[in-house]
Amino acid sequence: MNGFWERVVVAFQCFLSILFRAEVPRDIAQKLVKPVGLASPAPAATAPSVSHLKEVQPPASEEFDRAVQMLALLQRDGRLVDFLAEDISAYPDVQLGAAVRTIHDTCRQALDQYVKLEPIMNSEEDQPVPVRGVLRHKGWRAKEVSLPPLQQAAGRMVIAPAEVELL
Repeated sequence: MNGFWERVVVAFQCFLSILFRAEVPRDIAQKLVKPVGLASPAPAATAPSVSHLKEVQPPASEEFDRAVQMLALLQRDGRLVDFLAEDISAYPDVQLGAAVRTIHDTCRQALDQYVKLEPIMNSEEDQPVPVRGVLRHKGWRAKEVSLPPLQQAAGRMVIAPAEVELL
């Protein structure tokens, strides 16, 4: 997986799968996980137990609502869903570059406003990591989430309302 756009597609697939199903898609996980040979596994104390994760997770319906809410915020502020839903193959790279820069800036601002991220590993990418090989991506975890309160149940499934211009 070398191309930028290929990584963007995989990142969004993982993002949505984690939000909706709390797991990385198996096909992607199998592509990304490389055998570590005879390296010893990481100590069990570094990873939280599955039972502990289940205890702190909100109910499934709220997880779904929050995922839709995050998509709605990225759509409202950065028009991300519109961009991802559009077929961009006909546009020249120069035109895409300008659009992507705007979408990137506005979505990044929205993400910074609602979710504070921190790297899982603080090493620089492509630097050696003891026992695990070479760090290709430092990973991200949510350090803090401050989403606005959810709307009443009727509007929770709406990512972006339809807009009609009267003539």
